[in-house]
Amino acid sequence: MVALALTLAASVRIAATYPVFSHTFDEPAHIACGLEYLDKGVYKLEPQHPPLAREAAALGAYLTGIRYPDHSDAPSPEFEMSSRGLAILYSGGHYDRTLMLARLAILPFFWIACWVVYRWAKRYFGPAVAAAAVFFFSFLPPVLAHAGLATTDMALTAFLGAAFLAALGWVENPTSRNAAWFGLAGGLAILSKFSCLAFFPACAGLALLWYIIEDRPGAGALARSAARRIPGLCLAGAIAFLLVWAGYRFSFGKVDFAGVRLPFPELYQGIEDVAKHEKGGHISYLLGKISLSGFWYYYPVVLAVKTPLGFLALAGAGVVLALRRRVALRQARLPLAFAAGILAVGFFSRINIGVRHILPVYIGLSIVAAAGAVHSLGEPRARTWLRYGVLLAALWFAASSLLSHPDYLAYFNELAGSEPEKILVDSDLDWGQDVKRLSRRLREIGASEVYLALFANGSFEEQHGFPPSYQTLPDRPGPGWNAIGVSRWKLLRLGAGSNLNIRIWPDRARPVERVGKSILLYYFQPAQGR
Repeated sequence: MVALALTLAASVRIAATYPVFSHTFDEPAHIACGLEYLDKGVYKLEPQHPPLAREAAALGAYLTGIRYPDHSDAPSPEFEMSSRGLAILYSGGHYDRTLMLARLAILPFFWIACWVVYRWAKRYFGPAVAAAAVFFFSFLPPVLAHAGLATTDMALTAFLGAAFLAALGWVENPTSRNAAWFGLAGGLAILSKFSCLAFFPACAGLALLWYIIEDRPGAGALARSAARRIPGLCLAGAIAFLLVWAGYRFSFGKVDFAGVRLPFPELYQGIEDVAKHEKGGHISYLLGKISLSGFWYYYPVVLAVKTPLGFLALAGAGVVLALRRRVALRQARLPLAFAAGILAVGFFSRINIGVRHILPVYIGLSIVAAAGAVHSLGEPRARTWLRYGVLLAALWFAASSLLSHPDYLAYFNELAGSEPEKILVDSDLDWGQDVKRLSRRLREIGASEVYLALFANGSFEEQHGFPPSYQTLPDRPGPGWNAIGVSRWKLLRLGAGSNLNIRIWPDRARPVERVGKSILLYYFQPAQGR
């Protein structure tokens, strides 16, 4: 009951953010791809992500009568998804309702993720640790943020965790039923996001390695154990295959790389697109540096500044206890291997654009933190200062989470200071979510016009009530009010390119105020007679 109450309370907190924030940069694209599949029955707009979460995000629009736009006013193919997604969101003048329905459809994935955390912790540590793990997971600002957006990250978090937990159950008790659950969860993970194809092997490999090092089963025993599980693995693979094929509506067509017709050709095309994206890299920003090939230390830094310090302290203590007390917390090696596998993949990724890309890591860390905290509190020989330290860290964590409402997306802990844009931008800080707030603020100050450089897409004047708007230039601000998104400033250099040696005017100007967490508002006195 405690875990259920925590999940419901977090759901209320998530839903309360819907009317506050405008759509983020990626949401229109996901909604458009999902509606294309629901309405047209084809998945061609962009197959780089599987359809599960996208169809869920588009379902509300489809049920309210909105259909996939036949025409697009995108200036080039790279803007096609966003253009069609915006047309869907603005259709019929029901922007807020359509966006809310898209985001509501992601909540069930959050519930599944909470259930996975609870089930995993209860199986290996008992109900007290299970309740504590759900508390930690459901209070984490990055989890709350991406559970409230119409994207694919929460679906991956839910089903990657479910697949790993189901795999553990099957390995420990290789019945046909457990193999079927493994296949079901694995298929749903593949339909959620293709990064699971890298994450799951890494997590499973680390768990196996840890088992071999600790238990020393011997090569012969290990081989015999693997041989007994081959039939179950085949059953799980068959179920996952059929489920993925069903997710792609049993499509059958020519696959370019093979030159033959195969089931779900969209999946192969999507994996190929992801591989090309990974090889080509993605523009990213970290600690004042811009790179197209990523930073090997990006995700450790992200976790260090995007996670509440109280939680980091408890998770760190749980890791130490798991490594030192092999009997009491022996099973903590499994969620630790899960988290470490995800982080290990992140070290080699050339796409560094936010904590959301390793969001499932918080499932493992929540369980490790809970196991360590409950063990410390219940240990008769634990020192008084240790118990008070655990309680203080938990209270600090809870306070950090509650005080961050509703800005979970832009949350940074105390290490980041007052200018987190010096460390990270993009979907960790400025993803276009504060357009509504800017519109309201411009009306309050009576701005008759505004110069913009926002990391956002949309019809600002027509749909969001902006005054006449113009594009600000890198070399000089416009006269009067200028609104600058920190991602356009730090990452895209206001459109001047990624060369940090180019000095642009926000580098030396002082803003009048910060709108929300991501937009800086400047004012420059217009020239005489303007």
